[in-house]
Amino acid sequence: MSATSTAPTASRRPTRAAAFATAWASQIGITIAFLLLWATFIVAAPGTFLRPEIYQSFAQTTPYFAITAMALTMVIVAGDIDLSFPSVMGLSMVGFVWTWQATDSVELGIVVGLAVGALAGLFNGLIITLIGIPSLVVTIGTASFFSGLTLVLVGGRQYPLVETRSSFSYGFLAGKLGGIPTEFFWLLLAAVGTWILLNRHRIGQNTYVIGDNRQAAELMGIPIRVTRVLLFVIVGMAAALAALLQSLQVSNFYPAVGQGYLLPALAAVFVGGTSVLGGRGSVLGTFIGAFMIGGIHAGIVAAGLTDYYGDLIYGAIILISVSIHAVLQRRFAR
Repeated sequence: MSATSTAPTASRRPTRAAAFATAWASQIGITIAFLLLWATFIVAAPGTFLRPEIYQSFAQTTPYFAITAMALTMVIVAGDIDLSFPSVMGLSMVGFVWTWQATDSVELGIVVGLAVGALAGLFNGLIITLIGIPSLVVTIGTASFFSGLTLVLVGGRQYPLVETRSSFSYGFLAGKLGGIPTEFFWLLLAAVGTWILLNRHRIGQNTYVIGDNRQAAELMGIPIRVTRVLLFVIVGMAAALAALLQSLQVSNFYPAVGQGYLLPALAAVFVGGTSVLGGRGSVLGTFIGAFMIGGIHAGIVAAGLTDYYGDLIYGAIILISVSIHAVLQRRFAR
């Protein structure tokens, strides 16, 4: 009697442990790595990392790449990648600046800027899905194309945006709420929206299946092409929003607005536990990973180290987080 009753329980344990490892190992790993990193920064530079000013700075600057990293998480979960979003940031701002100057409406400029970002993402998605070229190759090409197009359209010029500060929308994009930069609230909104799409919407279900097994997705009747194109459109709109936040904050548009955000965004996604092979990803992991990456430079400077330590610390963080993730998965899967 007892042997019969305990056998099912024993057989269920590996399944429950494996499910737990799959669902939470990446979040646990990135959280531990984040706490270790921040503890190191606090010990090395308490005068900097125990003051509220540094966290206000992180809340303002990290969203410039973290918002796009949220959208990138979905694309990478689906088994694709987008390397063109920094160039999309510049191109979308051309649409904003031209519309604002022609209509004297910041709000209409915002709409056009987001639309340009969406169209750039649509362009990427259609080439990838209709022609069948790998997304890595396509977005390397479109990164150069969008960047060159931006320079041609504006002639390499910069545009001051000081006059936008008097607009109704400026405070929502580049102001403060309760002393906290509004950029941080836009990041929270992007994170919540991404989590809902991935975990509570059919798009997210389709995304995971496509990234895990594309042949199975075809047999299940999942609209693979439409889903993939939509994900690239979302990345384009996220890049446009990030460009608007940064450009309005500094009250200036320069054609290279998105340059320098590619590696931080990708690092946030991968350090956060999203698999480069697709089929697995964590919005919480990307969120935490973004602040890890965003804090590295400040931590290096505050600790009195030179920029040469940057690559060393980047590599250490990636190795630690990935190793913890792998160890936890193996342990809980037993």
